Parts: sequence; structure tokens; C-alpha cells
Amino acid sequence: MTPPEDGSQRSGKPAEGAPAKPRRKRAAAKKAQSTPAGAPASKEAAVSAPPAPRPAAASPEPKPAPAASLPEVFAAQTPESLADLSRNIAEAMNQANSVFADAFLRHARPTPAPQHIDPFGVGPAMAEMWSHLIMQPETVRDAFANLWKRYADIWERHALNLMMGPPEGGEPVRDKRFKDPEWSTNPGFALMRDAYLATAQFFIDLVERTEGLDDAAKRKAAFFMRQAVDAASPSNFLLTNPAALRALIETRGESLKKGMENFARDLKRGGGALAITQTDMTAFKLGENIATSPGKVVFRNQLIELLQYEPTTETVHEVPLLIFPPWINKFYILDLQPKNSMIRWLVSQGHTVFVASWVNPDAEMAEATFEDYMRDGVFAAVKAVLDATGVDRVNTVGYCIGGTLLAACLGYMANKGDRRIQSATFFASQSDFELAGDLKVFADKTAIEYLSDRIDQHGGFLDAQAMADTFNALRANDLIWNYIVDNYYLGNKPPPFDLLYWNSDQTRMPRALHLFYLNRFYHENAMAKNEMTLLGEPIRLAKVKIPIYMQSSKEDHIAPAASVYRSAKLFGGPVTFTLAGSGHIAGVINPPSANKYQHWVNPKLPDTFEEWLEGAEERPGSWWPHWNDWLAKISGPDAPARHPGDGDLPVLGEAPGEYVKVRSAA
Repeated sequence: MTPPEDGSQRSGKPAEGAPAKPRRKRAAAKKAQSTPAGAPASKEAAVSAPPAPRPAAASPEPKPAPAASLPEVFAAQTPESLADLSRNIAEAMNQANSVFADAFLRHARPTPAPQHIDPFGVGPAMAEMWSHLIMQPETVRDAFANLWKRYADIWERHALNLMMGPPEGGEPVRDKRFKDPEWSTNPGFALMRDAYLATAQFFIDLVERTEGLDDAAKRKAAFFMRQAVDAASPSNFLLTNPAALRALIETRGESLKKGMENFARDLKRGGGALAITQTDMTAFKLGENIATSPGKVVFRNQLIELLQYEPTTETVHEVPLLIFPPWINKFYILDLQPKNSMIRWLVSQGHTVFVASWVNPDAEMAEATFEDYMRDGVFAAVKAVLDATGVDRVNTVGYCIGGTLLAACLGYMANKGDRRIQSATFFASQSDFELAGDLKVFADKTAIEYLSDRIDQHGGFLDAQAMADTFNALRANDLIWNYIVDNYYLGNKPPPFDLLYWNSDQTRMPRALHLFYLNRFYHENAMAKNEMTLLGEPIRLAKVKIPIYMQSSKEDHIAPAASVYRSAKLFGGPVTFTLAGSGHIAGVINPPSANKYQHWVNPKLPDTFEEWLEGAEERPGSWWPHWNDWLAKISGPDAPARHPGDGDLPVLGEAPGEYVKVRSAA
């Protein structure tokens, strides 16, 4: 799980081409120069009476002074400032040498697991792509012709700017990596930016145009080509980043010195591997200023704590709501702050809300299986909710991988005639992994073998930092390079941000569970193919006849909307499919009060996602009310509000519980 996509450019694809040229407003300036200062514009203006004075307007907020240009910064230096700069750069380099030496010694120690030079098979995928391109000379010729045309256009535009001056107001910023004004106003940086964007697009297009590659090889080649071109951006290097250079000179090298201190701290935190700090991890405390919805722990076993939240309405829907979040992250993405808490909002709509909080497993749970998570997770929680409320059925929600688990349980229950779950809602969840997106790069045989060795090396679980690195790589510009520049070049410390605090609070993955999930779901797509047996029962989702609500997000890079739609087609009962704006997190966590994004609805479920979208109606704002209308209709009559401890389950502690507080090492 990753932070929301808030309109920023996605990491995979550089902005296409060069920025558009605004019109140059030279005529107005010329006309202004022809009139002497202080002279009336016309004879009529000279003799007319002055207008009545208008009421004084409130003074506008002063705008911050624009940053000095690099030439101005360099020109302002004195011998004393240059001496300080040299000294601080030398200290920063000494710090870097010490950090790298320590990291090298850590990784030079012998390890029991074999070392993988190319754990994800990048080399073979790229070699296969180039071997196909050799046999397609027309494709290569056309790609180079297009590149040289772009270069010619860039050169022509920049030559014009040198002769006539840059466009008034600068050029529009399309890529936030190049938001510093110097990228537009300084001819050298502007040329560097545009040449990079054109070259990056050339390499990305080259992969897309390669014919004859199978889907897996093309996906892998495209993914790692995007990683390479993202890494090569001039914004990612100290000497070609104007903001970093300006800070270096203006602070006399203190920015780089502080950046190396941040770098050393992150390497130490990662045990020799770089664990990038994305937010102030000391700013939040669970239950105090994050995950604060009032509730109690009413059930606990070795796998979950079950939280029941306090009602805020006099009556509630008869059928309670049980939520299974993903175990890759922690449940409080649903309860960050009161203003964006889905849990708090659902309670305010009259739902009795229960949430399963997964344990953060250690080596003792290395052999915990997917079936254990079914038995001691979903089925145990369902029984506990019914005991706590005294009813005989429950509505359920599965988010991301929690939804995959829930779907498997529904298939099992359909075989058994178990009707305790009367409906299921899926947030950004896949049961069919054919179109699962970039994460499939990390789920082929080569990658699974590497992960198996890494898990064994760490005592039977996949360390949390490995999960963080994987998800960060999916949006490298936002979640890796952005922080390298800000933390290490500019020397800043990340500010507090609740969402990034949650994103950094990763959990460990038990060996048996994680390898089964990657192999049987991502690699083999066994459940969608009706080739999966769990707890002795063949899983056939077509036998699941209960009402289903499927939510997907338009910009989701983890569970793409087309993949979620294929999953919706697997079930045998009525399915309501909804598409939300934004991505994997912001598309789900979008409270109505925010008035953000939009969503699409279509009561029909045609064969393909494209057909569904063509017939869908776009509506503004959050999709939550649409879902709540659907949910309320199947949640029975009103009943007196239920409080934790009212039923057969005693209160064991306060929300958010104890399991959620167990942090991983990094």
C-alpha cells in the first residue's frame, strides 16, 4: 500500500515532450514604453474629474520573495562564505565516506543465504527485448527519427528564447520534479530538462513498440526501463538540481552537511540498507493523535485482535459490519484522523463497526498459512461478531489483500452452505490477477526464489523494509527520489504527515503465507482459474451468490481497475461495481466532507471494463454515500445502539489495541 496519488505525476512515465509555449506579450510592453511615466493616456483623461475614492480594500497577503537565481547566488559570494562552503563540503564528504565504509562492512559479512546478482531477472528481460529489436530495424529507425525530431524542436525553441528572451511568466510546470523556477528561466537547465524528457520518452516508447515479447517479459522490461529513466533525471543529482545547488551555496554547505547526517541516520536505521525517512516518526502516537476512534478490543487470538467501535447514534442497523484490512499494512489507514476516518463515518451512519487488527508476525509464525488466516482470521472474527451482537449474519468488507482472503473464504462457505456472511464489499481488491499490474514483476519464479532465500535469511519472515522498498519502487519519483533530494541534498527533515507515518509502519510477512500468496495468486492466478483448494474445499467463486459491492480506483497502480473488474465478473450473485477517482489509498479514503475527486457508477456489468466505463455516469465527490445507500438496504431494521461488552464477549482493552503497536525493526 502506498500514499495517495494527489494529482502529481506518476512515477512510471515522464511528461511527454517539452512544455507548451505560452504566448509572448510583447505588444503591451512596447505600448507602455511609448507613454512617458506620469503622462495621461489621452486628452479626455487629462481634463476629466477624478473618480470618487473607493473604500480601502484589505491589504493582500504579501507574496514570498522569489528565490534568487543561481547566477545571483554565485555573484553574492565572498571569500569568507566560499571558505565556509569548502569546509562544510569536506565535512560532508568525510561523513559520506564513513557511512559508505560502514555499510560496505555490514554487507561484506558472510550470510547463510545465497547472493542473487539479479534477483528479479532484469538482465534476461532486457536482453530479450534488445534481441527482438535487432530483428525490427524499422521500429528502431522510426524511434530514432522521432527522437531527433524532438531534439530539433527543442533546439529551435531554446534558440528562439535565447534571442528573444523566455516567455513572459515562464513556462508551465507539468512535472513537479522540475518545479524550481530555474528549470524554466535558466537556459542551461531548461535545455537539460527538455532533452532529458525527450530521451526518457524515447526509451519508454522503444519498449512499448517492441513486438514479439510475451506479456511477462514486456511488463518487466517496461517497469525496469521506467525505473532507469526515472533514476537518470537531472533533478536527482546534486550538481544538476538548481534547488540543491542554491541551497548548497546559500547555506555555505550546511544543507549538504545536514543531508549526510540524515543519510547516515537512515542507513543506520536500515541496518546498512537505506531506509528512507518519509515523515517525522516521533510526531504520532497511536490512540492519542492517530487512530483515535473510541472503541474496545472484544476478542483476541494469536492472529487478530477484534475491535468494536462505540456507537454515536441512538439506533443502529441490525446487521453489523466487519472489516478485514490488509495485513501488509495496519488497519488504521481507516482511522487516521477524525476528519478522514472511514470508521468514524460508518459509525455515524448507524453501523456497528468491527475491525480485525492483524498481528505483526515474527519467526515463531513463519509457517502460518493462508488457511490459518482463513480459519483464525476471517472465520474466528465472524463468530466473535455474532457472539458480540447476538445476530446470525454479518456484512463484511475486504481491503486489498484482505479482500482476496475474504473472497477465498466466501468460496469455501458457499460449498459448506454457510450463510453467516450476507454481503461482501471489496476495496481495491483482486481475485483475478491476470491484469494485476506492476507488482507481477515481483512475482515470477525468479523473484519468488529470491524472496524465499531472503525470508530464510531473516528467520522465516519477509522483513518489513523489503515490503516498503517494493511499494516505494512502484512510485519511485514520489517515494524515493523526492526524499533523496529533499532529505539528503537539501538537508531537510520530513514534516509530520499521518498518511506517510502509516505508510512507514510496515509489517512482516510469514514465509508460508507470503510465498503461497505470490505463487498461487499472482504467479498462477489459481483462484480465478478454479484451480485452488483450501481447507479441503475447491474454491469456485461462481458459487458465491450473496450481494457484492466492488470498489476500484481509476489511478490504482497496485489493483488496477481493469483487474478489479475481472474479479467482479467471477462471482455468481449480484455485483455492484464502482470506480473512484485517484489511486489505491486516496481513492478509498475519500470522505464526503473533503469534496474531492469523483466516482463513476453503472448498474450493468458488461463483459469488459471498457464497456462498463463507456456506459458509466460520472458523479462528483466521494463514493461513500453511494456505497452506504447500498449497504443500508441490506442491513435490516434499526436496533438499539450496541456498546462493546454488551454481548457475550468481554472488553479486553481499549482501541486501537496492542497488536497494532508492535513495530517492525526498521
